[in-house]
Amino acid sequence: MHQGRTTRGIALLSVVGVGIGIAVTAPAAVAQPRNTPPLAPTALTVGDMAAPLSVEGLPLFGWQPRDRDPNERQTAYEIEVVATDSGRTVWDSGRVNSAEQSYVAYAGAPLRPGEDYTWTVRTWDRAGEVSPPSSPSRFTTAIGDGDWEGAEWIRRDSTETDDYTLARTEVEIADSPVVSARAYTAANHTYELFLNGERADRGASFGYPGEGYYQVTDVTELVKPGAELAIGVRYHWYGSGQGRPASERGLLHKLVVEHADGTRQVVTSDGSWRVTRDTRFVADTSRRNGEGEWIDHQDGRGVIRGWAEPGFDDSAWASATSLGAHPTERLPHLNAQQTRMVETEVQPERLLTADDGTVVADFGTVIPALPGVRFDEGVAGRTIELRAGYELTDTGRVDTSKLSTQSTDMSFPYVQAEGAQSYRAFTHLAFRYLEIPGAGEDIEPDDVSAVVLHTAVPEDRTASLRTSDETLNRVWELLQRSALYSVQEHFVDTPTREKGQFLGDAANISYATMQGFAERTHTRQAIREFLASQERFWSKGQDAGRYNAVYPNGDGKRDIPDYTEMFVDWVWRYYEVTGDEHLLAEAYPAVRETAEYVLRHIPDDGPTAGLVTNLSGGSGAYRYGIVDWPAPGRFGYDMDTAARTTINALAVEVLRRTADMADVLGEPDADVRRYRQAENDLVDVMNERLRADDGLYVDGLHTDGTRSDHKGQHSTSYAVAFGVAPESDHAELAEHLAGMGMRQGPMTAHWLLQALSDADRPDAVLALLTNPDDHGWANILARGGTFTWEAWTLDEGSNHSQSHGWGAQAAVDVVETLLGVRPGTPGGATVDVVVPESGLTSAEGTVHTQRGPVSLSWKRAGKGTHVRLDVPVNVVARVELPVTDGMTYRSVGRAEAEHVATEDGRMIFEVGSGGARFVPVPA
Repeated sequence: MHQGRTTRGIALLSVVGVGIGIAVTAPAAVAQPRNTPPLAPTALTVGDMAAPLSVEGLPLFGWQPRDRDPNERQTAYEIEVVATDSGRTVWDSGRVNSAEQSYVAYAGAPLRPGEDYTWTVRTWDRAGEVSPPSSPSRFTTAIGDGDWEGAEWIRRDSTETDDYTLARTEVEIADSPVVSARAYTAANHTYELFLNGERADRGASFGYPGEGYYQVTDVTELVKPGAELAIGVRYHWYGSGQGRPASERGLLHKLVVEHADGTRQVVTSDGSWRVTRDTRFVADTSRRNGEGEWIDHQDGRGVIRGWAEPGFDDSAWASATSLGAHPTERLPHLNAQQTRMVETEVQPERLLTADDGTVVADFGTVIPALPGVRFDEGVAGRTIELRAGYELTDTGRVDTSKLSTQSTDMSFPYVQAEGAQSYRAFTHLAFRYLEIPGAGEDIEPDDVSAVVLHTAVPEDRTASLRTSDETLNRVWELLQRSALYSVQEHFVDTPTREKGQFLGDAANISYATMQGFAERTHTRQAIREFLASQERFWSKGQDAGRYNAVYPNGDGKRDIPDYTEMFVDWVWRYYEVTGDEHLLAEAYPAVRETAEYVLRHIPDDGPTAGLVTNLSGGSGAYRYGIVDWPAPGRFGYDMDTAARTTINALAVEVLRRTADMADVLGEPDADVRRYRQAENDLVDVMNERLRADDGLYVDGLHTDGTRSDHKGQHSTSYAVAFGVAPESDHAELAEHLAGMGMRQGPMTAHWLLQALSDADRPDAVLALLTNPDDHGWANILARGGTFTWEAWTLDEGSNHSQSHGWGAQAAVDVVETLLGVRPGTPGGATVDVVVPESGLTSAEGTVHTQRGPVSLSWKRAGKGTHVRLDVPVNVVARVELPVTDGMTYRSVGRAEAEHVATEDGRMIFEVGSGGARFVPVPA
């Protein structure tokens, strides 16, 4: 059986077993320290979110057990859930003998929609002692389509293709003190909610009808008893484009106010609301590029003052047109939005002055943001041609070339009103520079700002790293920043040219955000959106099993075959990191269809028998597979092959992970065996027919069965990374790969680094990451880049993006290969610590696993490596340390480790929670 890229930590399972037992023993003569009871659990989450406001389906509870004792584990837990309003217990799990601490499903009576619940958890340790209950944590259930209490979809009658609409109403709030107030809002495509003139929320819904989102926000502090409340919403509908279908223009809103006297007020959108065009935005503007976004062109003279405040005279506005109470035939369903955008206002690092006197703000790095400027001496009717950009010309102005702008008009024209005023863009772009020509007044640094936008990630769970290589440290910062800045409403291709969620980009970026920021919710949302794409477009006949290349999107049905294959690996990576079997089960039927799609393309006979051949899908440059992109990143890959090596290696991964998922989920053994056998058969044929006489892998077979003459780096790196190449050949293949330098694009470079890691070549991984003179991340830094690029080169005549997050996937290789912290068993019950034997001389960092932070530091000195490791409660680490001649290691520290083996020049230890140290000593 071909093991391939099996989940690490299998050897540990025999030791850990059920309940995560610790294999650490003490000499019989040494008295064991007295056990102390565990501390109260902390970091309570529901669906990986702290105190969420819209929990759909069964709540999935998570926490982190705590204990002062080393080598501790959780042996049991008890959860209690209480209805907040009544104090009534709705579920007490009782003591459950289990080590699980993530995605523990609620098992009580059905919960009411839109209601608050409080929950606590306590845990038992290995000695059977119990912790105090955790501090109470709160969650609120989502509302369903039947719970909008008559709220109607409303809109302004308009045929504008870039529609900015203001909607408002007023209501008197009862005198009784306000206990809570929640606002539920949905709008296509983007909205801002205001209460009494205060901005309360911003949200978006870019889904197809029936797949859109509503967002809930707590507005208790903005709702005052016994006072008039003005509710105002600005919504922006702008047709179909990259990352959004047209859907239906409109707004849906419900405000629920609960009072101390037990009464409840509900305000809903309906035809009595008043609407008007938002004249702050200039009509009939131009598109930024061919991707469907419009230039954000504003006119300060058109600002409607006080429109969202009580008492505003809206008599000249029109009554809203009602489309009917939700759900409607055209808008039948809404999902509760689980993701959130974070807005952070930043100032420029410096102001520059171009040769012609134009002020140019430099924000230091490329940021996805809403630019803003404060003017003190505005002149009514004067247009300021604000312009964002990535680079400056020799004259100091923003570069507007096709290459520098990604073929995008990055202007933000603003027509001034008279006197003092503040401008803020409504739509974002990624940029580093903002020029302010013709301001007619002095612009100071504090007059210029930008609101940076990215998805919300858990607080205090960002990975950290510091190494002996300063270039690697800078590359790490580049990768982390690029990953986070590539997620706004969706994982995006780029925050400038194409704001669409491409499947390949999303998977790559998600690898980095899950590891680097403990991000979970955006990955789940994206996986579910691509599952929806299969249901919408790819569920019948020969199309079955595919996924859209971009989803949601305005151009309908289109796929890229290798992106479809990548989806399966992405789902498995999510499971490997989280241990979430719920989403795995949700995805499995679609994944199984993908496996069948691959198998349909393996002929039983003919010139390419046994290999995936001309995998249906794609068009033009993507037909039968994209391999890498942009095209220069293929480095001459033979696109005329019918049975491509990359497609076949990805197919091996599809079959392997389908079998793995079936096994985890308890699917019939026959299914597991079938997919496993298909995987093994494909590996055998690949090794028989796709290897040249020198052992390297060719790019594939042509239609007549002849081998390609080209042996691209992709072919051999994929064969190693996806477990096709025999392990006995890894060293020789890795030597060849390392000698080629970087001959894969940013889209696929992770798999090259993974192949070198699998061949135990951390030195080669380090070299690729830090070489400023070859293609790669250090070269981007050397050329002034501050965000990962779409391609390694900026080719004249192209529009290659300088803000493309897919290359940030290499952050995973930095942590797993160069620091040495790798996933063990799914969900973090075990972790593998593999200290590299070459490359860096020291490294220290922290990775936040599903079960808590794992901190590692190591330094090579003399004839050994000094190691410090801290492991959270309920986790076991398998530690591999390189051994030099005449030396061994001794475990010191409170968490005593057990030496379990010495293999291939490495000492292997197992250690439980707490602080462990390993010091080299003479053998």
